[in-house]
Amino acid sequence: MARRFLALVAGCLLSSAFGIVPEPKNVRINSFNLNSTLQWDPPTFHKENITYTVESISSLYNRNLCKNIVITECDFSSLSVYGNYTLRVRAESENEESDWVNTIFKPLDDTIIGPPDIKVKSESGSLHVDFTGPVVVQGSDKWPLKKYYGSWAYRVLYWKKSNSEEVVTTDTKYNSEILSGLDPWTIYCLQVQAVIPEWNKTGELSEEFCDRTTDNGVTPVWITVTVLLVSMLVVLVSVPACFFTSSYIYRQTRYVFCPKYSLPQHLKEFLSKPSYSSQFLSPHLSEEDHSFDKLTVISEESENCSNETSNTKEQLQDSQEEISIAEKVSAFGKGPSSVLYQI
Repeated sequence: MARRFLALVAGCLLSSAFGIVPEPKNVRINSFNLNSTLQWDPPTFHKENITYTVESISSLYNRNLCKNIVITECDFSSLSVYGNYTLRVRAESENEESDWVNTIFKPLDDTIIGPPDIKVKSESGSLHVDFTGPVVVQGSDKWPLKKYYGSWAYRVLYWKKSNSEEVVTTDTKYNSEILSGLDPWTIYCLQVQAVIPEWNKTGELSEEFCDRTTDNGVTPVWITVTVLLVSMLVVLVSVPACFFTSSYIYRQTRYVFCPKYSLPQHLKEFLSKPSYSSQFLSPHLSEEDHSFDKLTVISEESENCSNETSNTKEQLQDSQEEISIAEKVSAFGKGPSSVLYQI
């Protein structure tokens, strides 16, 4: 360790003595969703007022990306994503320059694909997951990152929160996925990442998102049996109850609007005798049972005769009514007491 430190100090002293500028250290590329920068550390021993120059070399042309900058990074997102480049950086101090430090960069291969944004909704015992893929930001423009690749899919990893070791994986080419067949009322956690099969490349996983499933909509057997038994019991009770209630209401309505009247008991006994009931109910009566009203026509001779005639008519009508009533009473029979009822 001491020998290495002494050698490094000696090299720096020699470089200073002979005017050689040390090269940048720890050169690296940081590319995220095709937004790329080249970064490095300054030389361990360097002069004051040191600057840096960054160039890109491709099969088509060489290009200065950054020249005479004092910071230790250079943005090269403006390069085409479909090329292969050699990026190099050197340190400069006044008229002195260090050696170039090279690194290879393939944008579509080397860039890191960020995690997608996800939205999860729990519904009917399933989890509905929607994806929004990462985008490329170039100035004020935003482009979906998947348009730069020939194939693109999403991989969903989900598991029960109580058992994180059993992870289930599913891939989809669409921007949404329904995770079904889950246990109801159970908390599941999930993560999503972009997958590019053609490039054998995967993106970063999204943040872990957890949600509880709801009822899966499948009715348990015991609930079905219970509902069936209750329904049968309701039918067995309600049908007789409805029948007796309707019958009672019908009888009461008929009694109110169509009442029944019965003959007195002594009249029923009287009509039950064959001899009297046949006489009373016979539709045809003999000639001696018929009564006739007599009509007397009297001519008008004078006003006085007219008055006398009217009085005579009234007397005749009264006498005829008495005779008719007597005949009707005699027609009911010859019992110890003959009574006329009017119904």
